Amino acid sequence: MKSIDKPYDDIPGTWIFDADRARRGYHLNQFLYTLMKAENRQAFLADQQAYLAKFELTAAQREAVLQRDWNRLLELGGVAYALAKLAFTDGRSYQFMAAQMTGMSEQEYVDMMLKGGRSPDGWRSKSERPEQR
Repeated sequence: MKSIDKPYDDIPGTWIFDADRARRGYHLNQFLYTLMKAENRQAFLADQQAYLAKFELTAAQREAVLQRDWNRLLELGGVAYALAKLAFTDGRSYQFMAAQMTGMSEQEYVDMMLKGGRSPDGWRSKSERPEQR
């Protein structure tokens, strides 16, 4: 079983944005916030590798950006609101990004949210899951 560094690291499907994650994601979030400007979005879309080279991203962060691996980006220090800038750059909605994070289609995600959101039932701790033991 993976060791738990902080009590909240045991919450399934959740990446708490704390000081450690903020430090880890500093350069990633710098990149993401540049996408607020149209000229930066255009430059990024024209040559993503070259644009990313301007930032001190880790190899894992760079790969997660290129793959649009939203959950991995959160794990690597991305701020959800900053990640939305990347989704918007791709012409996608926040709903699309959230649906991808949950493994649902966008319509399934919308339907779930209109019905009140995700059920509170289920695993409350990673350590409770049989495959984690």
